Amino acid sequence: MIEPVVLKEFQQGSEVRTIDQGTAAALAKTELVKVTPLADGRWRLQTAGKVGSVRIGGLDVHVKPKMGIARLLFLLGYAKNPNFLPEDTPGTVEDDLWPALAESLVRYCERALARGPIRGYTPVEATLPLVRGRILVAEQIAARPGQSFPLEVRHDDHTTDVPENRVLRTALRIMSGVPRLPDGIPGRIARLDARLSEVRCLTGASPNLAWSPTRLNAHYGDALQIAEIVLRHQSAESGPGGLKVASFVIPVHRVFEDFVAVALRESFARFRVRVDDQVSSYLDDQRTIRIRPDVVASLNGEPNTIVDAKYKFQDNSGTNGDVFQIVSYCTALGVTTGCLVYAHGAKEAAWRSIRNSPIRILQYPLDLTATPALLLRSIAELAERLLART
Repeated sequence: MIEPVVLKEFQQGSEVRTIDQGTAAALAKTELVKVTPLADGRWRLQTAGKVGSVRIGGLDVHVKPKMGIARLLFLLGYAKNPNFLPEDTPGTVEDDLWPALAESLVRYCERALARGPIRGYTPVEATLPLVRGRILVAEQIAARPGQSFPLEVRHDDHTTDVPENRVLRTALRIMSGVPRLPDGIPGRIARLDARLSEVRCLTGASPNLAWSPTRLNAHYGDALQIAEIVLRHQSAESGPGGLKVASFVIPVHRVFEDFVAVALRESFARFRVRVDDQVSSYLDDQRTIRIRPDVVASLNGEPNTIVDAKYKFQDNSGTNGDVFQIVSYCTALGVTTGCLVYAHGAKEAAWRSIRNSPIRILQYPLDLTATPALLLRSIAELAERLLART
């Protein structure tokens, strides 16, 4: 067993390990860390702007999120569904991503399945010795011309094999194969899997997670949120030479951008302000310089405020380029209010007036170590400050 590699997000230093080339190639493919060859079979491992955990053969690599695992899971859940409320966030103090995620998934699945798996009607095509549902005439003639039985039919089956249960079972199956699960978790996963024994697992690199919230599946909501996080970001596959690769890798800057956009949309909605994210436009009249602001807020159908989320430290030396960028966005879209939202709350919010221009830029820090309730309150206060300016 190789000594685990533990890095912290934004860590400047690196770790050096002696590993074989196949392991190094598989690790690089996960994109969790930068892998640079040195001499004598040694490799330098550095952070690459993502967090998560990877196990390849006997090598464990972890990049720990600065905000903490519980807060990261909240941002992931809220960015996909604003109904993922602060009190729904896993109350875990685990310092390792896989145990924390496994505990959350199992706990919410146990709660969802306490009354038994939900059922629904699913269309089934089958060959039967009797009439059930509707006879598929064309299929019957093609399969057995001139024969009356057996019959090709289609009918609705009242079953537990519905999309919601498929999402849960697939996530549980994936989680059962990750390393370092806490004591008791494998047994709890096995019991949950047995309750879903009639349910098919989803297949493919990008499984279809299509399900719609209804009154009947409302109690599944939290479990489905955690399960979808597992399915979107976790994988288990074979690497070079048959190496087993288990990975959970998250591009945190994208999660932060999504969270800011969704939280602002929710906050602005009560003021009847429309919010669009990742709006594609151009800086120049020739339409050759493309721009893509994270958030464009519009009032009465016209762009009113532009917000860009920056997942990095806010310091005295690193924000000039960000200001240049947001001023360009404001100029191109004809608005006078811009905002840079930073992911670290070390400084106070501050307005910047641009010389010889009506444009004002608000630099606004968010403390991601705060509770989810305080975090959402900070976004609501941001929306009010921007509206007061315009």
